[in-house]
Amino acid sequence: MNAYPIGIFDSGVGGTSIWKEIQHLLPYESTIYLADSKNAPYGEKSQEDILKLSIKNTELLLAQNCKLIVVACNTATTNAIAYLRRTYNVPFIGIEPAIKPAALNSTAKKVGVLATKGTLTSSLFHSTMQNHAKDITIIEQQGKGLVELIEAGLLHTDATRNLLESYVRPMLNEGIDYLVLGCTHYPYLIPLLHEILPEGIKIIDSGEAVAKQTQKVLGEGLLLSASETIGRHQFFTNTDANLLERFVSSVTKEKTVRFLDF
Repeated sequence: MNAYPIGIFDSGVGGTSIWKEIQHLLPYESTIYLADSKNAPYGEKSQEDILKLSIKNTELLLAQNCKLIVVACNTATTNAIAYLRRTYNVPFIGIEPAIKPAALNSTAKKVGVLATKGTLTSSLFHSTMQNHAKDITIIEQQGKGLVELIEAGLLHTDATRNLLESYVRPMLNEGIDYLVLGCTHYPYLIPLLHEILPEGIKIIDSGEAVAKQTQKVLGEGLLLSASETIGRHQFFTNTDANLLERFVSSVTKEKTVRFLDF
């Protein structure tokens, strides 16, 4: 099985921020990525709908012999990964807001979390806060509308900057010194955040930690690729393949990006 690909799914293009970290750390692994952009954002859906979509994506990846599945979506992780782990006989890697490192390192003892409604209202998110941020004030902010702007390719626009600033400003007024990005789409907003945030505010996302956990789990399961050839990567989207191509075009030539009606 170690020659089989890693499967990755997200509610659109955002999970490519996770894919980039995995591909960087594990260059000899092949991957299959599903961008369920037709149903983005997951964060506004019911838990039942999120679970159904996560099952659909998982079964599609398992049909392609994926040896491990990365749920590259905070909302899908918090609402569906427990069920997926109970139901399917492959390892699953989930995405959680990186509250623990922010809480450990915050000197102001105030941490901002920008995430979707589906993540902020989940039981997993609240248990993470209780376990790792008991002495920290967490300022939660729902990033309503940001995923849709990113999915439309409108990263560097006044509309995106203004909306993002309206969400960040109240957290700055509370005196945060760390901003946790709780959605895999949001790392694509980091250039704008650097313009908005004053110096000294640190931004944390989960990408590097997820890549390291993927490497660890593959190693423990004797599933790491033994190949010395750079991995090949297949990307599928159920909307605009050209948009998805823009998010991964600069990373590797060993890839295909295609439309798939799923």
